[in-house]
Amino acid sequence: MPLTDLPLTARPREKLLAHGAKSLSDAELLAIFLRTGLPGLNVIELAEHLLQKNHTLHNLLNATEQEFCAQKGLGSAKFVQLQAVLELSRRYLLEQCQRDAVFNSPQAVYDYLTIQLRGLQQEVFMVLYLDSQNRLLKDEILFYGTINAASVYPREVVKAALKNNAAALILAHNHPSGIAEPSQADKLITGKLQQALQLVDINVLDHIVVGGQSCVSFAERGLI
Repeated sequence: MPLTDLPLTARPREKLLAHGAKSLSDAELLAIFLRTGLPGLNVIELAEHLLQKNHTLHNLLNATEQEFCAQKGLGSAKFVQLQAVLELSRRYLLEQCQRDAVFNSPQAVYDYLTIQLRGLQQEVFMVLYLDSQNRLLKDEILFYGTINAASVYPREVVKAALKNNAAALILAHNHPSGIAEPSQADKLITGKLQQALQLVDINVLDHIVVGGQSCVSFAERGLI
């Protein structure tokens, strides 16, 4: 069915203007991004097809350029647009973290780390350097590992924290397996980092593990 045959209340743009973006399904939001459909498929049907083929919105958004452009209805121009949208999201969340104390907006921190780390095929260890008011000074990936583990050296974390004049840190890493549950090794290295950083009066406020569908906070679990 052509999109123009749908009632106004069922068209994604009109629905967004009337009820806000949160009222739209993944397919409807993707349809607004795609703008046009294909012969025999209106834009909503095309969006539904792409989501079904990729299984999740996450898989579609994290596809490589080659994987993305190989799909029906997509191409280099759409890939460029998507990367611009994702980068704008990163920068918006970064501004929030830099402007506000991180614990005033923990969801912004989770969202920022999710955009940065989710979908990576390699495990990485990131540090968020905070000032005395718990505002973000800088983030940095300090260690890269294999798909299973990253080697984290407390001495290097201490050196980096001092170099960036951090008063506190939030640690973060991803689990490429998709399971966010902290391992025993995660708990062990967190304890070692806490001990090392306490010697230079730098607090570890949290360690966040980013999985495929969720994040786990050590602070919320009472592990820090």
